[in-house]
Amino acid sequence: MSNSRIVVTGIGASSPIGGTAPESWDALLAGASGTRTLEYDWVEQYNLPVTFAAQAAVRPDTVLERPVAKRLDPSSQFALVAALEAWADAGSPDVDPERLGVDFATGIGGLWTLLDAWDTLREKGPRRVLPMTVPMLMPNAAAGNLSLHFGARAYARTVASACASSTESIVNAIEHLRDGLADVVIAGGTESVIHPVTLASFSSMQALSRRNDSPETASRPGAIDRDGFVMGEGAGVLILETEEHAKARGAKIYAAVVGGGVTADSYHITANDPEGTGAARAVRAALDMAGASPEDVTHVNAHLTSTPVGDPNEYTALHSVFGDRVREIPVSGTKASTGHLLGGTGALEAIFTVLALRDRVAPPTINMTEPDPAVPFRLSVEPQDLGSGDQLAISNSFGFGGHNAVAAFASV
Repeated sequence: MSNSRIVVTGIGASSPIGGTAPESWDALLAGASGTRTLEYDWVEQYNLPVTFAAQAAVRPDTVLERPVAKRLDPSSQFALVAALEAWADAGSPDVDPERLGVDFATGIGGLWTLLDAWDTLREKGPRRVLPMTVPMLMPNAAAGNLSLHFGARAYARTVASACASSTESIVNAIEHLRDGLADVVIAGGTESVIHPVTLASFSSMQALSRRNDSPETASRPGAIDRDGFVMGEGAGVLILETEEHAKARGAKIYAAVVGGGVTADSYHITANDPEGTGAARAVRAALDMAGASPEDVTHVNAHLTSTPVGDPNEYTALHSVFGDRVREIPVSGTKASTGHLLGGTGALEAIFTVLALRDRVAPPTINMTEPDPAVPFRLSVEPQDLGSGDQLAISNSFGFGGHNAVAAFASV
């Protein structure tokens, strides 16, 4: 593996607080919430205990041409919308197709396509099941369709590591670029599973907030009265390339992605290790790849899902890396605004981390009423100034199955 510096030259996002990356960033800094009551008949039909979610601000099928959208599950629609934005933002790189790769992710895949097809089969018989059902529902559909659309022939790989998925795809992209497998990579993740089955399942495991009377304040990372996460949807995409390639074509550079760490807890299928050892190892691995120390970190975009158990466990993990200094580092829990995009959340939060370095500001963590003494991060309902000088930030993602992924970014 070479030591080539990897840089971010394009970003794109479709999120609960904005239809583009700039719109999402502006709304985040303004303290917006993307969570709202669901206006679907099935909420009442199935008597769901949770009646809200963080739906995307802009439906992807209103952005894409109708023939394109009809061939894609909503998760792949979100991926394509965000990728088109990121590609244009990067200046539509002129790159040999065999030097263009795709590292993409999803936690679940084409759930809507799968369950709609099952309903069709039961109600109308096998002849009415669409022939494109499997290509639409498969977890690698987003990566495959991005490869087809942009002509990426180096490779098109898919990660499915639950909520760590898209951060892991970014870490993979670093390694693939440094290994010389590509000059440019389309990296990121997507998810669209705001569905009665997932809402019912997550509710059964007591993972979702039940603040049906105040959905916009339901996600409250680090607050003492948090009661669960909020389901979100959307996608985030980053165009990554070697610094040599970016400079040779005169591309603008947002930040450098300088390190990544991926580990496993081997502890429990849904609960993370309360000692935080696996998460801490992922942070240390990211810093080691970056050639940095814990003292160099100036900002953390934390995973902080707003669950009673998960938030303190993340604090335990980071305290083991940073010591008491962890209470001084500006930390953001951006799921307070966006909800939890599952397989898409890491990429969206990576974008927020990149923009935090560009603008020298840590985004706010809204809905922080009373901080939990067990989660004494430096969280603020207002943006926090990161100051001048070199900046190094990490973005954390942890997922069911014991997956841990951390990406490190540096200012340029």
